Amino acid sequence: MGKRKTVQIPVQPWFKDHRFNGKTIFPAVESMLLLAGVAREIRPNFPVTIMSQGSFSKFLPIPENAKTISVLVEITENKDVLCLKLLSKITLKKMNRIKEHAEIYFLAKSQQDLQPASQDIPKETSVSIDTKRIYEELVPFGPSYQSLTGTLKITESTAFGPLKSPEMAHQHNMETEIGSPFPLDGAMHAACVLGQCITDFVPFPVGFTERHIHKPTQAGETYHTAVHAQSVSQNELLFNVSLFDRSGTTYETITGLQMRDISRGAIKPPHDLPKVKFSPL
Repeated sequence: MGKRKTVQIPVQPWFKDHRFNGKTIFPAVESMLLLAGVAREIRPNFPVTIMSQGSFSKFLPIPENAKTISVLVEITENKDVLCLKLLSKITLKKMNRIKEHAEIYFLAKSQQDLQPASQDIPKETSVSIDTKRIYEELVPFGPSYQSLTGTLKITESTAFGPLKSPEMAHQHNMETEIGSPFPLDGAMHAACVLGQCITDFVPFPVGFTERHIHKPTQAGETYHTAVHAQSVSQNELLFNVSLFDRSGTTYETITGLQMRDISRGAIKPPHDLPKVKFSPL
């Protein structure tokens, strides 16, 4: 076990739009910003734009009307790797229980030769889904987290869509290096929708193999995402994701985005949602 540091998370007003099963949930993209910030504090010169073996094991609920939430960050480090875990402490009658919510490895250099996902949108798409329907039925988040905009175009194992990065009253200090959290969140929504068109369950992000931030996304700007399904099993899907701007400049590459049926079949896609046949790329 590494050393542990107590961190206070300010609860931003827009977090209430990120909900699951009636509860406000701390977004995975915010946990990456938080852990990157702690990494920057303890190792000021260590790069934080290459993340590996990301895991989002359990939701971190945010209590109603909370102004802050207190968490622990566990730190294990060596020369080339920083491993940070996001933990919470639950006080029971006779003992304290530690629950793990996220884990990220920050690497001094990439372990992969990351190639951005193809940005070519096919001329003919199998399915087009308006984002109004996406946020009403498929990814029912509030307006602050409705990052996909316009129409999501889907063909077999791919999804392409535009993203908006809203300007909020407060920005995390790590956004200058990591970028706005909203475009990647929207890309995960695209993966969720693509997954619902391929399978009979609603997939939620639970981890990734590697995330490489080539250039930080900016609040107030528009981007695009390309999501490619790599494998499909009974209750899990893997995707590769790319974020880029209108000129084709790549901002982020994510490999092995892991999404699972965490509801264990309790949440199903709408019966009338168009289906596409998975074809490995």
